[in-house]
Amino acid sequence: QVHLVESGGGLVQPGGSLRLSCAASGSISSIYPMGWYRQAPGKQRELVARIATGGSIEYADSVKGRFTISRDNAKNTLYLQMNSLKPEDTAVYYCSVNYGLVAWGQGTQVTVSS
Repeated sequence: QVHLVESGGGLVQPGGSLRLSCAASGSISSIYPMGWYRQAPGKQRELVARIATGGSIEYADSVKGRFTISRDNAKNTLYLQMNSLKPEDTAVYYCSVNYGLVAWGQGTQVTVSS
């Protein structure tokens, strides 16, 4: 069973940056797709960015050019570098891995406000 723990969220001013991390317990094969999702109050959970089995990367249109997803397979860790943050990026951010079953972390709050 895979257990995911996100960290790195917090309060940041518009235009600022944050780096989220998602540490996975157990061995996560590099072929397993992993991704970041977010859910704002009153809205459905949505894809932010993901790395597919072959290594291709997909971003939501709203974060293209501002966010960068990466993974360190040796550390079983997924990252999300978020730059030029906007108030509309405020949400709880979740990481996920699909290893045949889909595992989710508990989420980390990101608040962008002046």
